[in-house]
Amino acid sequence: MKQRPKTLGCGLILMTAFLVLQGCSSLSYYSQSIGGHLQLMGQRRPIVAVLQDPETPDSLKQQLAAIKQIRDFASDSLALPDNDSYRSYADLERDAVVWSVVAAPQFSMQPKQWCYLVIGCASYRGYFSRQSADLYADELRAQGLDVAVEPVPAYSTLGWFDDPLPSTIVGWSSPRIAGLIFHELAHQQLYVKDDSAFNEAFAGFVEEVGVVKWLEDQDAQRLEQWQRSQQREQQFIGLLLETRKQLQVLFDQAWTPDQMQQRKATLYQSLRERYESLKKTWEGYSGFDGWFDRDLNNAHLVSIATYEQWKPALKQLLIEADGQLPAFYQACRSLGLLSEEERRKRLIVLMAL
Repeated sequence: MKQRPKTLGCGLILMTAFLVLQGCSSLSYYSQSIGGHLQLMGQRRPIVAVLQDPETPDSLKQQLAAIKQIRDFASDSLALPDNDSYRSYADLERDAVVWSVVAAPQFSMQPKQWCYLVIGCASYRGYFSRQSADLYADELRAQGLDVAVEPVPAYSTLGWFDDPLPSTIVGWSSPRIAGLIFHELAHQQLYVKDDSAFNEAFAGFVEEVGVVKWLEDQDAQRLEQWQRSQQREQQFIGLLLETRKQLQVLFDQAWTPDQMQQRKATLYQSLRERYESLKKTWEGYSGFDGWFDRDLNNAHLVSIATYEQWKPALKQLLIEADGQLPAFYQACRSLGLLSEEERRKRLIVLMAL
């Protein structure tokens, strides 16, 4: 793992480190990124200190004590980086740490890319202010793009800083918190420049495997509940991926823009209707209703594909590693050393096994 800076005192290190997180294409963007990150880092306190503070509410102490155990499990049992990331707590007064802007053409399922130093290109741009994210989103809409602004509850600086655990997630269920910690530490374990699809699939897969292992150490009932929730989530994602495929077929046709827009709207309406039908099989569960509580567009679907595309291939890679995570990580690192074309070919082969 690369050497991490120990303090925030060096401007050059700070500049480089934050470019790992978001990158910049303008002075104003760079300024808000640095300012937001510094503010977050300045608000962190070691979880141990928060637990010892008599003014800390008992409910928060209980949650942070459980999170401390989850963080230890990540390194001890999942072979994820053993550092100070997510061993501190930052009490924020907002609903998200950053807001991610995603965009795609009106008649394409290929996301817009932003290219940054160090991490290469990615299909998102992040802002610490919701207002700034919305203003940039308006600029992109004026260019004729479909745009989504999504709240991001936590992020990883890929090991350059000791990332804190933000207050935005402490109200979550323990399995969901565990998944987030495992996901963000997986980004520190492996990050391949210019390949968002591989990076997110890797982190998402480690998250899923890690939560199962963690719950196996807890109790069977909680594991069963989580597996049911995962089954619903996979059914929901399946709907989105199916619609994405249908849209791509549509966009490959030679329709006029008006015809294309009409057929596009029909597919999104069909998605809503199929979701309502699927939800009837979930015994009253309605946890994905909020996802539909907005005007849907291509930008909402391109992100889903980024997270899901290569998970079946990674599952096969874990099987070939006999379920041993260190060997699996090494196999993934070997994939990361390939060219993007060769890596894609190898992943396709793995998916066919």
